[in-house]
Amino acid sequence: MAVIKLPPNETYPAIFIFGDSTVDTGNNNNRVTPSKANYSPYGIDFKGKVATGRFSDGKVPSDMIVKELEIKELLPAYMDPNLQPQDLITGVCFASGGSGYDPLTPKLASSWSLSDQLGMLKEYIVRLQGIVGANKTNFILTKSLYLISLSSCDIANVYFGPTLRRYEYDFNSYTDLMLKYATQFLKEIYSLGARRIGVLGAPPIGCVPSQRTIAGGVRRQCGEGHNQLAMLFNAKLTTLLDSLNKDMPDSRMVYLDIYNPLLDLIEHPEKNGFKIAEKGCCGSGLIEVAPICNPSSAICTDVNDYVFWDSFHPTERAYKIITSQIIKNASNTLFGHQ
Repeated sequence: MAVIKLPPNETYPAIFIFGDSTVDTGNNNNRVTPSKANYSPYGIDFKGKVATGRFSDGKVPSDMIVKELEIKELLPAYMDPNLQPQDLITGVCFASGGSGYDPLTPKLASSWSLSDQLGMLKEYIVRLQGIVGANKTNFILTKSLYLISLSSCDIANVYFGPTLRRYEYDFNSYTDLMLKYATQFLKEIYSLGARRIGVLGAPPIGCVPSQRTIAGGVRRQCGEGHNQLAMLFNAKLTTLLDSLNKDMPDSRMVYLDIYNPLLDLIEHPEKNGFKIAEKGCCGSGLIEVAPICNPSSAICTDVNDYVFWDSFHPTERAYKIITSQIIKNASNTLFGHQ
C-alpha cells in the first residue's frame, strides 16, 4: 500500500475509529459477550500469533489506516487495560464487535453501543486534557481523522435476524431508523471537535458466507434482500453526509464505499490471487464466526486463498486490498485539500 500523500502542512495527529467487529481491535475482550475474538485461531497471522480481539487472522482496517497515515503501527483498543498515556495522544479504537446504529443491535450482542462509544470518546477527551492540556487537546480533536464503520450487524443480525424488526419496518423505514442514529452520532462528535469524518457504507452483506448459508437457498447465492437494504442505506447515507456538510461549518464528512471493492473481490477472487470467496477459512467456512470459530475448529491449509477468514469477516489480505481501494477512492475528498 502506498503511503497517503497529504497536502503540504496537513497532518493527522491522531485517528479515532468507531464501529463494529470489522474495525474492533479488542474492546470486547473483557466484556461478557459472544462477540469476541481473543482466542485462537483468530490472530494466527498477527505478530507473535496472538489473538488480540481482532476479528481476522491478522490485522484489521483500523491498523492499516493508522499505518498508512504514518501515525503508528497498530491502533490500540480504548478498553485495553494495558493502554499507555502515550497511546492516547495518537488515537484509539472505540469499536465493538456486534454493534450497530440500531440500539437493538448492540443489546442483542451485549456489545458497546454507539452511545457507549460516544461516552468513551468523552472520557478519552478528559484523559487527554490531563496529559497534553486543553489547547493541544483541541488541536488534536479538530485535526484528527474520525472513521465510522457500522451497519453490517444491523442488517444481518437484527433486520434479517431473530427479531421483529422486519415485521415492524420495511426497508425504507429501517434505513431511516439507522440514519436517525447515525445523524445524532455525527452531530455529537462534531460538537466535541470532530471535523474530518469518514463514514463507511454498508458492505454487500448478503454475500458474506454466513448470510449465503442462511439466506441464499440450497445454492448459497448472495442474500438479495440483504444487499438491497445495504444499497438503499448507502444511497441515503451519501445524501445525508452532503446535507450535514452544508449545515456544519468546516466539516468534511465523506462517504467511503466498501460495497463495490468487497463485491469485486467476491465476484472476481482470481483477479487478486484468491481462490475461494463463498466460504471462510475457519471450520466448514459456512457458518463459523466468533464463538463457533474457536480453538477446536479446523482451519484451511492456505489462508491466502480465501477472501474470508470466518463466515463474516475478511482475511487480513482481503482487508488490505479493500482498505487500499477505499483510501485510493477517498484520497481527494478525505485526505486532499478542502
